[in-house]
Amino acid sequence: MIGQVILDPLVPWMVLYGLAALALVGLVVAVWRRLSGWALRALAALVILGAMANPSLQRDERDRLSDIVIAVVDESASQRLSDRGAQSAAALEHLRAEVAARPDTELREVMLGDGADNAGTELMTALSGALAEEPQARIAGMVLITDGRVHDMSAAPARLPAPLHVLLSGRDGDWDRRLVVKNAPAFAILGEPVSLTLRIEDQGAAPETRFVDLGIAIDGGPPLAFQMPVNRDVELPIDLPHGGLNVLQFSTPAQVGELTDRNNDAVIQINGVRDRLRVLLVSGEPHAGERTWRNLLKSDRAVDLVHFTILRPPEKQDGVPVNELSLIAFPTRELFLEKVDEFDLIIFDRYKRRGILPSLYLESVADYVRAGGAVLVSAGPDYASADSLYRSPLGAVLPGAPTARVYEEGFTPQITELGQRHPVTEGLDQVSGRTVDEDGEGPGWGRWLRQIDVEPSAGSDVVMSGIDAQPLLMLERVDEGRVALLASDHAWLWDRGFEGGGPQLELLRRLAHWMMKEPELEEETLTVEPTGLTMRILRRTLQDSVGAVTITHPDGTESSVTLDEVAPGRHALTWEAPEVGLYRLREGEVETVIALGPAAPREFEQTIATGETLDAVVAQTNGAVVRIEEGLPSLRAVRAGRPAAGRGWIGLTPRDAYRTVDVRVLPLLPEWLALLLAGALVIGAWLFEGRRSPRLRDAGATRGR
Repeated sequence: MIGQVILDPLVPWMVLYGLAALALVGLVVAVWRRLSGWALRALAALVILGAMANPSLQRDERDRLSDIVIAVVDESASQRLSDRGAQSAAALEHLRAEVAARPDTELREVMLGDGADNAGTELMTALSGALAEEPQARIAGMVLITDGRVHDMSAAPARLPAPLHVLLSGRDGDWDRRLVVKNAPAFAILGEPVSLTLRIEDQGAAPETRFVDLGIAIDGGPPLAFQMPVNRDVELPIDLPHGGLNVLQFSTPAQVGELTDRNNDAVIQINGVRDRLRVLLVSGEPHAGERTWRNLLKSDRAVDLVHFTILRPPEKQDGVPVNELSLIAFPTRELFLEKVDEFDLIIFDRYKRRGILPSLYLESVADYVRAGGAVLVSAGPDYASADSLYRSPLGAVLPGAPTARVYEEGFTPQITELGQRHPVTEGLDQVSGRTVDEDGEGPGWGRWLRQIDVEPSAGSDVVMSGIDAQPLLMLERVDEGRVALLASDHAWLWDRGFEGGGPQLELLRRLAHWMMKEPELEEETLTVEPTGLTMRILRRTLQDSVGAVTITHPDGTESSVTLDEVAPGRHALTWEAPEVGLYRLREGEVETVIALGPAAPREFEQTIATGETLDAVVAQTNGAVVRIEEGLPSLRAVRAGRPAAGRGWIGLTPRDAYRTVDVRVLPLLPEWLALLLAGALVIGAWLFEGRRSPRLRDAGATRGR
C-alpha cells in the first residue's frame, strides 16, 4: 500500500494564486502596522486557501510484476552444422534453469528458422517482434543463442530497454571451403567462349592448401577435372556445347573436417544463342520446290545460306561454247573437303550422282555426319534411280534405302504413332489451325502428289507416313551426328497453299533444330521448371512409360516420385521442395540438376561462427558475447547503466514493475472542518484584537470613573 497527497483545486490555479498573493499582502501590512491578531488571521487565510486547494490522500494498492527475459534461439540451417544444435540446446536449458532460480523472473522463448525466399537469419526482426509483444518496463534482459551469422542487422531496434547478451555457438577451430561463381551471363553466343570468374575460398582455421580439384559438368554429364588455386579469382573460358539452356555445375570435393559441403557446388544456367546458322543447300536440278527451299532459308536473317545448284549437268548438249557461259566455277573442293565442318546443316534437294561431286566429297560429308554434323535429304525421283545418292558413300549414313518405286498420286501426310511422341512432329497438326480434314480423319493439310518408296533402316524413327502408311519422314542418329530423309519432293506445295497448305516452315524449323541438337527437341529428356520452391518435372520419351524419378536433396537424402502422363510421350509432376539448394533428378539413364534459389543458400555463404556482426548492438547495452564452448555463464542482477557482464556471468536489470489493483482517495481537509477552523481563527483573532486594543482599554477605564 503506497500513499501520496494530491491536489484538486475547487477554483482554477490562477485564481488560487491570486488569492494567496492578496492574503500575503494583507499579512505584510498587518505586520508592518503591528496590528494584533495578524497571526490568527494568517492561519485563517491559510485554512481557506488550503480548503480551496482541496487536498486528498491517494492510497494505491499494487501487485508486483515479474521481470521478463527474452531468449531468441537461432534454428536456421547454419545452426545445424557440426554440433551447434547440441550447443544451442544446452545453452537454452542452462538459461531456463538460471531464470527459474531467480524470484519473480520469467523467460520468453522465440524459435527462429530460415528466412523466406533465402533471406537468411532474420534475428533482429525476431528480437524486435518479441520486444513489441512485451511491456518495455518489465524486460530485464535479452539473450540471443546463435552462431552470429545474422542477415538483417538493418532491422535492429534503435533502443533496447535492457542488457543484450549473445551465447555464441560454434568452435574456435571450425573451417569451411566454398565455391563462388562471381559473374555468369544469362546468354552466350555459341562458338564464342564466355568468361566466368570462379573463386574457391577457405574460411576459418583452414589447413594450408594451394590447389584443389574442380569438376565442371554440363547438363548433368560426367565432370571434367581441373586444378584451381585457393583464395584467388580465376577467369575460366567456357564454350557452350549446344543452343538453348545449358546447365553448368561446378563442384569441389568435400574435405575431412570442413563444416559442410553444401557450399562446395555452384550451378549456373546460360542460354546458348547461335549467332549465325550456316546452311549449305545442294540442289541437283532446278525445279518448283528449289525456290521454296531458298526462300524459306533466306527469310531468316540468322541464316547464312550457301546454295550449290547444278544448272548445266554434263550430259546436257546444247552446243553453247563453254567460254560463252556466264558461270562462275564453284569452289566444290573448298566446300566439301576443307570447310565442310563449318556448316551447321547440309541439305540435299533432289540431288543425284552425275560426276560433279566425286565420291571423295560425298565420303567427306558422311564423315562430317559421324563427327556431329547434320544432313537433310529431300528426295525426288532421283533417289529411286540408279544414280541415287543412297548408292554413294553417303548412303552409309542415310536412314532409308530406295526400292526404285515412285508413287505418282495424291496423299495427305500423316503423323505416325511414334511421331505423336517425337518432338519434331509432336503437335504439328495444331500448327496450321486445322486439326482434321473434311472426312474427320487426319490433319487438315493439303495433299502432296509424289512419294518415293523406301525401306527404313533398323535404327531410324519414322515420324510421318504417306501412301498406304509408307514411311515419309525418317530420322536417325549416326554416331555423333543426325540425318533426316524426306521421301518426297512435294513439300513445297504446302508453302504455295495448295489445298490449304500445311506447316512446312514449322516442320523445317524443328528438323533443323533437332539435327543441331537443340535440347528442347531431344527425344529423351528430363527437365525441370522451377518456381520458388516448386518444381515442375517434365519427362519426354519415345517409350510408352517411364519409371519413378529419384530426387537427391541438397543434404543427400533421396525422394522418389511417379510422374503422370499428360500427353503421348510426355510425363509431368509438380513437386514442392522442402528447402532451397541444389537438387539432382534421375530417371533411368537420363538425369539433370536444378538449383532452387542459389545452389548454396545464404545460410551457407559464410559459415564460421562470429560475434563481430552483433558486437556494436551488444556494446550499446553493456552486454557481452560469450562463446558456449568456453562455459555457460550465470545470471546476476545489475543496476541500469552499470557493466552487465563479467567473468562467468551476465547481468539482468531488475525492473520492479507493478500493477495497480485499487486506488482510494480520502480528503485531508473536509469542507465542514475547513469552515469550522477558519471561523474559529477569525473569531479568535477578533477577540484577541479587542482585548489588546488601547482605545478599548481607555474607554473601559472612563466608564469605571
